[in-house]
Amino acid sequence: MTFVRASRDEKIEEVQQKIRALFQKADLGSCIRGKDLVAVKMHFGEKGNETSIPPAYVKPVVEEVKNRSGSPMLTDTCVLYRSVRDNAADHLRFAHDRGFTIADTGAPVVIADGILGSDEKSVQIPGLIFKEVSIAAAARDANALIVLSHVTGHMVTGLGGAIKNLGMGFASRKGKLRQHATMKPNIAKKFCTGCGVCVENCPEDAIAMIDGKAVIDAGICIGCGECLTVCRFDAVKHDWNRDSADLQKRMAEHALGVVIGKQDRTGYFNFIMSVTKDCDCLPMRQKAVIEDVGILAGKDPVALDAASLDLIQKHAGNPLSESTYPQFDPWIQIRHGESIGLGTTGYRLNEL
Repeated sequence: MTFVRASRDEKIEEVQQKIRALFQKADLGSCIRGKDLVAVKMHFGEKGNETSIPPAYVKPVVEEVKNRSGSPMLTDTCVLYRSVRDNAADHLRFAHDRGFTIADTGAPVVIADGILGSDEKSVQIPGLIFKEVSIAAAARDANALIVLSHVTGHMVTGLGGAIKNLGMGFASRKGKLRQHATMKPNIAKKFCTGCGVCVENCPEDAIAMIDGKAVIDAGICIGCGECLTVCRFDAVKHDWNRDSADLQKRMAEHALGVVIGKQDRTGYFNFIMSVTKDCDCLPMRQKAVIEDVGILAGKDPVALDAASLDLIQKHAGNPLSESTYPQFDPWIQIRHGESIGLGTTGYRLNEL
């Protein structure tokens, strides 16, 4: 794993040069073979957010992929919550407006799980919670992955890094639900318009129209999340109260589902810059909670996240959790990832 000190206060050209050097020194080019379709995993931010990874930092990664005859595409998935990123059409427009264009980055944008988050593939994994997970189709179809993660705190998982960017960021809508939800869905009648679309799309015929409103039979429902996918009126509700430890473990197992079978075809960058209390999904401007540390590059998401936390503690003098959410232990996702074969916490850091 390779590290370089870097700051948002530096000139863009200086940071770009460091990113190119990291790509080469960390040997990420070995992940790519000629004519590979390479998914460059992004988070395009949210309206009002100013600290997500900017297009200028993505451009040198795209160029390095092209230098190795790969065909890069920038990609992310639809989110569960109401946002311009909850469907592919608005998500694409938003990414374009933020500067993630072919002209500015050199690569097109592809929404990995389709128009509404249901374009997915089932992947078998040796998990401790799951034996099968639902992953965005494009993530599995891509020959190689380069994962760009902005390291932040998180209101439930404690850490947003490479594992979260893989596990949550590349899960399909169903996969996201399986990570979050403790109960089967129910219908909020005040929002239900009686359109019947959920009834038509339920694979188990678990939904019926009663007095003009949809009603879910919990005895038949399998919790697949299809009703949430097709409802456009926010009438389908899920329980989001799964505790942090369980969510982190489920997230790590979905991360394994993304990369299993191609760990040697996946490279990572962790940007420990503009580290904020919450992730980039919040539609607001956030202040950094620590000074900029730098950028990590390597081939092991567990090692990168472990090193990110270690570097933050070393440079800030305190664990990330003391500046974000002390009640959550972000090492749970890291230790669980190691236990299922996603990576290792043992690493050697080479500094440029």
